[in-house]
Amino acid sequence: MSQAQIILINNYLEFSMPNKKSAKKELRKNVKRNAANKKVVNKLKDLTKNNLKQIKSNDKKVKEDFIKTIKAIDKAAKKGLIKKNNASRKKSQLMKKVNALK
Repeated sequence: MSQAQIILINNYLEFSMPNKKSAKKELRKNVKRNAANKKVVNKLKDLTKNNLKQIKSNDKKVKEDFIKTIKAIDKAAKKGLIKKNNASRKKSQLMKKVNALK
């Protein structure tokens, strides 16, 4: 399936195979980029969930992990995986919860 792209149209799966050499290369690049982007977004979600669990359990280690989460949010926003305002909102919401732990 690395050469064929799956398109979902009206709940029907359709395979589109590129005909030109440049289109095949572009598809390979898109598959690699998609996998890399998915990895970053999943890491971001995991870090956020872990921070929220630590906040609920009043863990003192939350501030150290919070810094990693902020970095991951900034990287995702820089890459364009999440929008700038979305990143800002996520950071703000986490910051409020972490600061309320004092």
